[in-house]
Amino acid sequence: MRKPVMAGNWKMHKTAAETTRFFQDFAAKIAGSSHCEIVICPSFVNLPAAADAARSTSIEIGAQDLFWLKEGAYTGEVSAPMLAAIGCRWVIVGHSERRQYFGETDETVFKKTVAALDAGLKPIVCVGERLEEREAGATESVLAGQCVGGIAGLTPDRFARIIVAYEPVWAIGTGKTATPQIAADAHRFLRGELGKKFGAEAAAACRILYGGSVKPDNIKGLMAQPEIDGALVGGASLDPASFAAIVNF
Repeated sequence: MRKPVMAGNWKMHKTAAETTRFFQDFAAKIAGSSHCEIVICPSFVNLPAAADAARSTSIEIGAQDLFWLKEGAYTGEVSAPMLAAIGCRWVIVGHSERRQYFGETDETVFKKTVAALDAGLKPIVCVGERLEEREAGATESVLAGQCVGGIAGLTPDRFARIIVAYEPVWAIGTGKTATPQIAADAHRFLRGELGKKFGAEAAAACRILYGGSVKPDNIKGLMAQPEIDGALVGGASLDPASFAAIVNF
């Protein structure tokens, strides 16, 4: 059985004080939730506040990005060892917004994934197609290319420690959500592609999350699909009650 993961990606929201208040409210709402792993990914500046607030809870903390080298003259960047040192256990890699606005490529996704694993972090590696690619019937070729470029170069041991997130770009922040069937079909295809490289058993053990306008009113339908192993949640993770409802689907 693959244990579900419910991860909240806060993007560029909240101050340190707001982060602390969120955890005070949210922690009480999910105190008895042991059916899944719960991860919250605040901005870099709020990671210490989140790590402190998450102590004595079941909530784990993740970052939204990282750099692939441990140190150096890279102004504005944050390394995997730095994240681990302040209490991070997870990190999002290759989110579509990083690809769209900041030049993330499959090559940098791969390097960041390796760096995260080498520091003991659990990377959530994001893949997904744009609207024009889906409308052109290129969804599978895009996903296959992202698997080859960003994941397939991992060793079997490293692959066993990653989580994949399917996030159709056309469904992120748009209010549009892939139907449970569309999402499950993409997850099934991804698992098949991963199986070609790492074997059916390893692919079957890999957790694949869905991301894209996940809300309390659609999470149950998504999680009813055997291929979907959790969610990478954006806006709905900013409110304690909303994210708790998703976690406790």
